[in-house]
Amino acid sequence: MLVSISAIVFTVLMFIVVLFQLALALGMPWGSYAMGGKFPGKYPPGMRVGAIIQAIVLLVIASIVLGKSGLFLPAWDSFADKAIWFVVAFSMVSTVLNLITRSKWERRIWAPVSVLLLVTSVIVAVG
Repeated sequence: MLVSISAIVFTVLMFIVVLFQLALALGMPWGSYAMGGKFPGKYPPGMRVGAIIQAIVLLVIASIVLGKSGLFLPAWDSFADKAIWFVVAFSMVSTVLNLITRSKWERRIWAPVSVLLLVTSVIVAVG
């Protein structure tokens, strides 16, 4: 039960991050809330493409967590058993980067989200 709840929490949070990335790609002026605030305002075209790619990667990561938990893509079971540790490592790196970023807004908003993603991914990985 804890694994399923953790996987759902992870997925909901990741979906929020994906929506944020897509909003950046569509030109929302939220650049100071991402990438250490290096691109305040609207992202330049190259970063918009990067935001789309990142959104796709994040959706794959959420699918791995759901697969490992048994809630989605049962055919991915053996793949998800190994790939979940990539998700944990990714979440750990993301947490560290969001804690040390120069952008105070990124620290305030995304660091707590990253910590929750890390905790829930670990629960799914060991569950």
